[in-house]
Amino acid sequence: MSDETSRITQLEEIIAHQAKAIEELSDQLTEQWKVVEQMRAKLDRLTERFLSLEEQSLEAPAVTRPPHY
Repeated sequence: MSDETSRITQLEEIIAHQAKAIEELSDQLTEQWKVVEQMRAKLDRLTERFLSLEEQSLEAPAVTRPPHY
């Protein structure tokens, strides 16, 4: 093998490893994005539930003295 052929082979190997790493990182990013979206949806549901409960508590009758006082 000549020096140029060896260098080209080495560069091709590096490119192949980098391409594989980029693909793996892309897959991980996709999975993380799915998790973030699920958490965002859950947070939205919890926020709605909290606001609903808060509104219900505001509508509750005020605490008053019992009639026997």
